Amino acid sequence: MNFDDSLARADVRGLASYNAGLSSDMVRARFGLERVAKLGSNENPLGAAPGVATALAKAAGQCALYPDAHCGELRAALAARLGVDGQRLVFGNGSEDLLGIVSRVFLDHGDEVVSVLPSFGLHLIYPRAAGAEVKGVPMGADLRIDVKALLAAIGPRTRLLMFSCPSNPVGSSLTSAELRQLLDGLPAHCLLVFDEAYHEYARHEPGYPDCLAMLEASGKPFVLLRTFSKAYALAGLRIGYGVVSDSRLAELIDRLRTPFNVNRGAQAAAVAALDDHAHLRASLEHVASERRRLDAALRERGLQPAPSLANFLFFASASEAEVLNEALLRQGVIVKPWREPGYTRYLRVSIGSRDDNDLFLQALDNALRAPAQPACA
Repeated sequence: MNFDDSLARADVRGLASYNAGLSSDMVRARFGLERVAKLGSNENPLGAAPGVATALAKAAGQCALYPDAHCGELRAALAARLGVDGQRLVFGNGSEDLLGIVSRVFLDHGDEVVSVLPSFGLHLIYPRAAGAEVKGVPMGADLRIDVKALLAAIGPRTRLLMFSCPSNPVGSSLTSAELRQLLDGLPAHCLLVFDEAYHEYARHEPGYPDCLAMLEASGKPFVLLRTFSKAYALAGLRIGYGVVSDSRLAELIDRLRTPFNVNRGAQAAAVAALDDHAHLRASLEHVASERRRLDAALRERGLQPAPSLANFLFFASASEAEVLNEALLRQGVIVKPWREPGYTRYLRVSIGSRDDNDLFLQALDNALRAPAQPACA
C-alpha cells in the first residue's frame, strides 16, 4: 500500500529529518567490528553517578504508578541550587522536548525565528514544523557567534531568537560583553530561547559569563534551557529543564507539554545525579583535560578545531566530511559529519574516554594517509 503523504501538513512534508547519528550496534553489524568508539553524540564517557543506579532500582518498584507531573522533588532541588522560584522551572523529556513545546506555544504561520548557523538541527526543524520561517545567521569566519548580525536579522515578525551557547556543534561561546550587547539590543516582541545544554562544561572556563544572572538582570523575556543528558550522563533517560523569566511563561509552556512527560526513573536519577558533586567534577575535569589533548593532536595533524568550551571539537577536513566519516566508520569510530549547506566539510567529535580518543586519532591518521574509499550504500 502506498501512503499518500499529502495527508500530512505541508510544513511537515518539507522538513529534513534530524541527524541523530549512528549507534554502536549499527556500526558493529555493518562493518563486522568488535570495538567501536562512539564519539558522535556528546555522551559522558564516565557514565552516570553511582547513586543513579540505586535511585533507578527504587523507582522501578513504583513503575506501575504515574510519575509526579509536577516533578516536585527535582523542582525543589533545582530551585535551591539555582536560587530561583520553583514556579519558574519547566521540565521536559530532554531539553529538546522543551524546544518543541516552546515552538508550538509561541509560533504560528507568518512568524519568524532567528537562529545561528551551523545549528543544532532542532532549532531549525521545530520552528519550521510550527509553520514559522527560520532565518539562519552564519557564524563569523572565526566560528564565533556574530551578535551584530543576529540583532540585524531580527524583524517585526521575529518571535523567537533561538540558539545554543556554548554553540552546538561548534563549541564557541559569547563573552559577557557580547551577551550584554545582545540583551541590550533584543526588542520586547522577541523571546530569547537560550539553549545552554553544555553549561556545566563551560561555566568554570575563563571568560564564560554567568548567563542566567545576566538574563535575569536584563528584564527581557527568556527561556534558558539545560539538560541532564551531557555532564550528568543521563542521556538515555531523557530529562531536561528550563528556567524562564516569569511564572506566567512557565504556565503557558506547561499547557502544551504532556502531563507526564518526565518519567519516574528520570526524575529520581536527576535528583541523585544533581547531588553527586564529586562525580560531576570528575566528569568535567576529564573532558577539560582530554579536550586540550585532542585539540593539540588535531592541530599537529594540520587540522584547526574551533575553540570549544563544550565536550566536543568541531573541525574541517580537506574534503567533504562524509568521506572522512566513512573512513572512520570502517575503523569503528563514530563521529558526526555536518550536513548543513556551507559546513559540509566539518565534523564534530565528542570527547570520549582516553582509549576511545586514542582510537579516533589512530583511525584519523589511517584515514588521512589512505586514498578515499566509496561510501557503503
